[in-house]
Amino acid sequence: MRTTARVVGLVIEFVVLWLSSALAILVLDAVFDGITLESVDFGIPALSRLPSALVVALVFGLLSAVLWPVFLRLMSWIGPALLFLLVFFASGAIMLVTLVVVPVAAVDKLWDAVLMAMLLSLFTSFVGGAIASRSNTAYRLMQVRRQRLKRNHAPVPDTPGLLCIQIDGLGHDVLRRAIADGVTPGLAALVRESHTLIPWHTDWSSQTGASQLGILHGSNHNVPAFRWYEKSTGKIAVFSNPRDNEDREMERADRTALLAVDGASRGNLFTGGAQDNVLVVSRMHGARLGGGAGYSSYFLDPSSALRTLIRMVAEVQRELRQSWHQRRADIRPRVPRGGIYPLVRAFTTVLATDVTVAAVVRDLIGGRSIVYADLIGYDEVSHHSGISRPETLKVLTKIDEEIQLLLAVVEQADRPYHVAILSDHGQSQGATFLQRYGIDLKQLVLRLCGEAAPSASLDTHTGAEGADYAVASVRPPKEPASPTPDEGLPVVLGSGNLGLISFPLIPGRADTDTIEAAHPGLLDGLRSHPGIGFLLVARPSGGSIVLGAVGTVDVTTGAVDGIDPLSDFGPDALEKIRRTDTFDNVADIMVGGAYWPETDEVAAFEEQVGSHGGMGGPQSTPFLLCPSVLPPPPDHLHGAEAVHRVLAGWRDLFGDNKHMDIPVRGTHGEDDGSGAFG
Repeated sequence: MRTTARVVGLVIEFVVLWLSSALAILVLDAVFDGITLESVDFGIPALSRLPSALVVALVFGLLSAVLWPVFLRLMSWIGPALLFLLVFFASGAIMLVTLVVVPVAAVDKLWDAVLMAMLLSLFTSFVGGAIASRSNTAYRLMQVRRQRLKRNHAPVPDTPGLLCIQIDGLGHDVLRRAIADGVTPGLAALVRESHTLIPWHTDWSSQTGASQLGILHGSNHNVPAFRWYEKSTGKIAVFSNPRDNEDREMERADRTALLAVDGASRGNLFTGGAQDNVLVVSRMHGARLGGGAGYSSYFLDPSSALRTLIRMVAEVQRELRQSWHQRRADIRPRVPRGGIYPLVRAFTTVLATDVTVAAVVRDLIGGRSIVYADLIGYDEVSHHSGISRPETLKVLTKIDEEIQLLLAVVEQADRPYHVAILSDHGQSQGATFLQRYGIDLKQLVLRLCGEAAPSASLDTHTGAEGADYAVASVRPPKEPASPTPDEGLPVVLGSGNLGLISFPLIPGRADTDTIEAAHPGLLDGLRSHPGIGFLLVARPSGGSIVLGAVGTVDVTTGAVDGIDPLSDFGPDALEKIRRTDTFDNVADIMVGGAYWPETDEVAAFEEQVGSHGGMGGPQSTPFLLCPSVLPPPPDHLHGAEAVHRVLAGWRDLFGDNKHMDIPVRGTHGEDDGSGAFG
C-alpha cells in the first residue's frame, strides 16, 4: 500500500509539473514571438494551442532529463556564479532541440525562443520547489537525481559507511513516549525492526558544547559549561563563538577525531576533524561564510531555495499562531517568544535543517565513509515551548520525516551504510529562577555581596543558542564582552540550571575562607536559597566540598554530613562533580540549580521553559539508537567520551571487512518503491 501511494503521489506531482509547464508555454507564447504553436480545433478556440503546448512541455522535460548530465559535465569547470546563468542558456539549447524534434511547433525568432526556454526553466524550477516543499518523497528524489548527476563515476567502496544523526536536545524518556504515542513513526520502525534504543548519561555540563566536543574529539576536559570565565585570560568563553570553538578543537589536535578520515561534519559546533564542513560553527568566522561551500551552493538551485523559503514563511506563521495560543490559554510555565525568535525558529527548524539534510544526501550518494549531522530544531523550540508540548512534538515529527528521507536515500546509495541516531543531551522543564523568585542569579549574588543590582527583565535573558547560531551562519559574530576586573565584582554566568560564579580579583581558585573574607554571608545566602540545590567550592586545606542547605558532601571521600544535597540528582551526581572539580577552569563557585523530583522540574538561570546544562531531570539522559547488528555499547554508558569510543569502534570495524557477514542498510535488499524513479 505504501509503495502504491508513493507511485500515485509521484504521478500526481509529474502531472502537475507537466500541466503547469504547458500553461507557462502558452503564456510565454502569447508574450514572445519566438515560436509558433500548431492549433488544434476541438471546439474551444481559447485552448486550441494547448495540445501542442502539452507535447512541447513533455518533450522538453524528457530531453532535459536525458541531456542535463551532458551539460553539467561540460560546465563542471565553470565557477558557480557563471554556472547559475549558463544553466538557463542550456535550457535554451534543450528547447531548440525540442522544437526540432516535435512537429507541432516552429522557431520564428531564435533569441526569443532561447529567452522563453530560460524563463520556462526558471518557472519549472520554482514549481518543482513548491512541490518539493509539500513532499519529502519528491524532494528526496530530486536531490538524489541531482547528486548522482554531479558525482563523478569513480567506484565507491563496498565496505559499510557510518551515518550518525544527532537530534539535538531530545531526551531518552521523551523519545520513548513519542514512539509510544506515534509521534515518530520512522524512529519507531527502527526500534521495532533493526535498532536498539538505550539511554546514556551526560557529564555535569549537559549541553551541546561539552557533549559534541567529547563525541567528536574524544575529550571534553576543561569544559565546565556552555559559557565560562577564564581567569587566565580574563575573557568569557562561549560555544556560540566560532573562534572559541576553533580553540577547543586546536587544544585537541593531538587526538584522532571521529571524522578525521574521509568524514563530513554537517550542522555541528565542531568539525570533528573533517575537512568537508557545512554549517559548522567553528568554521563560521572570517570569510568562510556559512561554514562551507554547501551552504551557498544549496541556494544556487532555485527549487531548493523556494522550498526552503516556503517552509520558513509557514514556520514563522506557525510560531506566531502557537505563541498567541499559549498566551491566550495561559499555559505555564512559558517565556516570551517575540522579537526575532520567530525568525530564529524558522532558521533552526527549516533553513539549517534543509541545508544539513541536502549536504548529507550528497555525502551518501558520493559514498562518504563517515558523516555526523546535527538537526537542531527540536532543541530550539523546546527552549521556548516546552519539552513535550504539542507544538514541540510536531517539530519532532518533522525531524522524524527528515530522518526517514535520509534512510530512503541510504537505500538508494551505492555504498551500504550503518545508521546510528543519538542525542547530545535532554532537556528539563520548569518555571525559571527569575519567574519563581523575581530575581536572577546575578542579582542575587550582587545583593548578597552588598552591591547594587540592576533590575532584571524576563525579555532579556533568553540564553538559547539558536539566535547566535543563526547570526554566525551569515556574518562573523561579535566577540563576547569581557568583564572589567578593576570593578571587583563577581562574574556570574548561567548555563541552564548550572551557575558559575568567579571572582576576577582573587588569583587562582578561591576557597571557602577566601570567599567568606571577601564577601561575608555569600555562601550561606546561596546555599540556603530555595532555588539552589548545592554549591561546589574548594576547601582551604585542599580538596573541595559540596554545600547544601542543611548538609555537605566531601568531594574526595563522599562523606555526608547532615542531609545529602545530591540525593535527588542521581547516583552518578558525585562522580560528575568530582570530574568537573579537576578542571583547570572550574568556577570559584559552581552552582547546581534546584531540582524538584515530584514534578521533574528545574529552575533555569536563563529564561527557558525547557533547559539543559546542569543536573536534574531528563536533561542528563539522552539516547543512542544503535544498529542491532553492531557490537553493543557497554551496559552503562557514562559521559560523551564513552559515546566517542562506541562510535569510533563502529567506524573502525569496517576498514577491511569484506569477510564480515553483517547486514546493513543501503544494500538494496528492500525496495521502497522509489528505485525506479531515483
